[in-house]
Amino acid sequence: MVSHNNLEERNNQRSPFVRLAIYDSATAAPRVVDLAADGRSELINLLTTKTYQFAHEKGGAIPFTVIREIIENLLHADFREVIITVLDNGNTIRVSDQGPGIADKEKALLPGFSTADFEMKGFIKGVGSGLPVASESLSFLGGHLSVAGNLNCGTVITLRVDSKTPSSPEESAAALSSYSLSLTNRQKRVLSLIVELGAAGPSLIASEIDISLSTAYRDLMCLEERGLLKSDETGKRSLTSEGVKYLDVIFSS
Repeated sequence: MVSHNNLEERNNQRSPFVRLAIYDSATAAPRVVDLAADGRSELINLLTTKTYQFAHEKGGAIPFTVIREIIENLLHADFREVIITVLDNGNTIRVSDQGPGIADKEKALLPGFSTADFEMKGFIKGVGSGLPVASESLSFLGGHLSVAGNLNCGTVITLRVDSKTPSSPEESAAALSSYSLSLTNRQKRVLSLIVELGAAGPSLIASEIDISLSTAYRDLMCLEERGLLKSDETGKRSLTSEGVKYLDVIFSS
């Protein structure tokens, strides 16, 4: 068995490199930013932060959590010839690579289908939740995620939401403050866990966070009453559009 430390050490021998193209105008050449890091974990964090920053500086509304889910999927391509393009005032983000590609693009958008191997699971969840969670989160915001093949090989994932007037820093801070005053740290952990799982019921939450079933149920009900979660016919909860916005502020602050 290969330890996580050995995986990290082996990964650090390679310096992944990614190019960002930021279009300030549809009629002008893009600004080009080259990003590199010493390892996969560092590169995932750097790419997510920078892509979110460039998109939101232009008024884009794609959540930080959605961008991260897509960036993590670049592990499957081993970051081969990655280009991230920011368009449409930050409301369209296109991530392309020249990796192995996705043979069944429809299944890739369903929970549970994954090609993540043991090494990849040292850096990401690897349970087939990334694309489904990102797609569902965008749909809450009236947006869309599409998956296509690249020109010769690889994958192109496009994230798109409708343009809207961005919230000011003061408005975002006020919204965050109003939620933070009423949510406990444990409830924030529950929200973050549901981002990872896509949807979950009280039993799974209780097991993952090591709390009682009754406590998990109360927290889920509390979050649902505040409009951050919604439940389905089986009792599982998933994020609402308000939940996505709240976590977006949390992760980007």
